[in-house]
Amino acid sequence: MQLAISGVSKQYTRTFWGLSDFSLTLSTGIIGLLGPNGAGKSTLMRIIATVMRPSAGSIMLDGTDILAKPEAMRSVLGYLPQDFGVYPHLSAEEFLRYLAAIRGIEARVTRRRIEELLQVCNLTDARKRPLGGFSGGMRQRLGIAQALLNDPRILIVDEPTVGLDPEERVRFRNLLSDLSGERIVILSTHIVSDVEATATDLAVVAGGRLLVHTTPETLLASVAGKVWEWIVPSAELVQIRSRYLISGTIRRTDGVQVRIVADGAPAASARPVAPTLEDAYLHVTARGGRVEA
Repeated sequence: MQLAISGVSKQYTRTFWGLSDFSLTLSTGIIGLLGPNGAGKSTLMRIIATVMRPSAGSIMLDGTDILAKPEAMRSVLGYLPQDFGVYPHLSAEEFLRYLAAIRGIEARVTRRRIEELLQVCNLTDARKRPLGGFSGGMRQRLGIAQALLNDPRILIVDEPTVGLDPEERVRFRNLLSDLSGERIVILSTHIVSDVEATATDLAVVAGGRLLVHTTPETLLASVAGKVWEWIVPSAELVQIRSRYLISGTIRRTDGVQVRIVADGAPAASARPVAPTLEDAYLHVTARGGRVEA
C-alpha cells in the first residue's frame, strides 16, 4: 500500500497558508509527523482523511485520486482526531455499536469486532460503564477502538497523548506499535518522545512545510558530535541563549548545566554528549530542514 501526497497546499485567508506545496510518500509502518503546534499537521490529517479539501495538489492511494474519489480513502480509513468526543451517558459497548451502525458495518461483524477491540484496547472490564466516567487514557483507547471498527488499512491519530499521564502514554504507544502491522499509521504529534518510541519514519513539519522525511536513526546521526553540556553561571544564561541553540537546562549548585546543539564546542570546558532525538529535532527546525548525516 502506498499513499502519495503531491504538492498539497491549503489557503485559509489571502495571506495565510496552512500548508504550502507539501509532498510526502508513505508506505506501511508508523510515520511520525512531528512539528510544533500550528505547523499544519492537523490540516494535513484532515485533508488525508477527506474531511477537508486542499487548495492545490493531489493525494493518490495506490493510484486512485482520493480527492476525486473520497470513498476510496474512507472505506479503508480509521481516524482519531485531536478533538475526539463521546456521548457521556452511553457505555463503551453502546458507543461502538452506535458508530458501527452509522458506518454500515453488518451486525454480525459488529459483535465480533467490538469484542476484539474491547480486549485489544484493554476496555473489557469497562464495557458497561458510562463514558462520562472514563479517564483521559480510557477515552483515548476508546478513540482507537472506534477508529479500528472497520479494520482500516490506514490509521490516523492526531495528538493522541496530549493530557495523558506518563503510564497511559506508554500504554498508548505500545498499543500503536502493536497495531501497525500491514497498516499505514500516521502519528501526528509535537511530543518527540511519542515518535521516538514508535515511529519507523519521521516527517518534520514547520510553518506548513515539510522540512525533512527520514528515519529516526538518520536524524540522530545528523547531530552526532554536535551536542554539548556546559556549566555556566546563572547570570550568563540569557546571553548564551541568544548565541546558541539550547535543548535543555538543569539548575545546579554551581550554576546552570546547559545542553547545546552546535557544530563546535561552545567553550573549552564544554563536554560532548550523546544526542537525543529532541536535540536532532530542534537542530533540523533551526536549520530549516537541512540534515547532514
